[in-house]
Amino acid sequence: MKTIDKIPTNKIQRASKLMTTGVKVGGNYLKYYGKKIVNSETTRDELNESNAEDIYDGLKNLKGSALKVAQMLSMEKNIMPKAYVEKFSLAQFQVPPLSAALVRKTFKKYFGDTPESLFDTFNAESVAAASIGQVHKATKDGKNLAVKIQYPGIAESISSDLAMVKPVAMKMFNIKGKDSDKYFREVEDKLLEETDYMLEVEQSKEITEACKDIPNLRFPKYYEELSGERIITMDWMMGKHLSEFTKTNTDKVKADKVGQTLWDFYMFQMHELKRVHADPHPGNFLVDEDSNLIAIDFGCVKTVPDEFYVPYFELAKPENINNPEVFLEKMYALEILKKEDSPEETKFFSELFFEMLSLFTKPFHSETFDFSDEEFFGKIAELSNKYSKDTEIRKMNGNRGSKHFLYINRTFFGLYNLMNDLGAKVSMDNYKKYV
Repeated sequence: MKTIDKIPTNKIQRASKLMTTGVKVGGNYLKYYGKKIVNSETTRDELNESNAEDIYDGLKNLKGSALKVAQMLSMEKNIMPKAYVEKFSLAQFQVPPLSAALVRKTFKKYFGDTPESLFDTFNAESVAAASIGQVHKATKDGKNLAVKIQYPGIAESISSDLAMVKPVAMKMFNIKGKDSDKYFREVEDKLLEETDYMLEVEQSKEITEACKDIPNLRFPKYYEELSGERIITMDWMMGKHLSEFTKTNTDKVKADKVGQTLWDFYMFQMHELKRVHADPHPGNFLVDEDSNLIAIDFGCVKTVPDEFYVPYFELAKPENINNPEVFLEKMYALEILKKEDSPEETKFFSELFFEMLSLFTKPFHSETFDFSDEEFFGKIAELSNKYSKDTEIRKMNGNRGSKHFLYINRTFFGLYNLMNDLGAKVSMDNYKKYV
């Protein structure tokens, strides 16, 4: 794969790249409508493929928060067209890497020395490249190591990237100006945390220690003396990426084992630690030859405050969802409903969230749940499609819910998708054994 010698870092360079991408997308729409005039049966599939290709090509060289958005969207299988999901999923671990010269420059800046001097061996060619950093293989004192290097200038460009994306995002999600900044600050804060590699090392150590008794779950060891602000060194872990495992595995017993481990890992964090790995995409997990799950990235960890945790999980109980008085109380506690809402808005959003929560919380209503259930995921897709086409929702203020919904919902949607890919059947409260 072709390497990159330079990443656009200033606001003008990055805005120019995004503008060029926008022009290409506009051209794709003109072609589509031209073909539609000639042939009324022309579908949007070709348009989606062209747009996905051009958007991804534009983002992959910018890296950072721009590419992170594509990575996050690739998990929205029930909302995004297939072409976007397939193309954006490459952002998880298949993007153009930094050149060897730029890697050495980064090491010189943060360690004052070259990687070849710090390690016994260092492979200058990266083995994986994603949105914020890339990974190299190295050895030292007989140990195989993974060295993650952050792309230069990524942390400094996050605020300006989000400022450029904000107007588009507000239009897409029907967010009004009032109070909307809380959502963008939440995203900005989490992205900035992901660029703080010292924080990531600390979070990795804390969660690794807390979850050490969960069986079939493994973590790499982190080496602080070879880690810094923009570089992390950890054990090299042998295994397949979770996405590769799900594509090739035909053994239901193995799928259930990995799925149960993944579910226990997340439920233990959510309910016991109240801090959770909030980036559940396949690139962050490996599966070894014994079907153990390996968690390898803790850059994005979300703390779950009690004022959100309590009403959020109380609504996972059918008796609360189906009690109109309790349901409304929790809607206000979670900032979905507001005192200044009109009767029309109160009725609309109460009905919308009742329908959504009745479906999304279904796995929690029984002792076990089979995530290969096509009917369940088909209903989620139907519901997403229904509200994406609802003209009434465009009249309402989409600025709804606590800022904590952003990453907690992202965590559960990502987890559901991974569990569905595995086709695993799990015991819902199994994690309580390890409390």
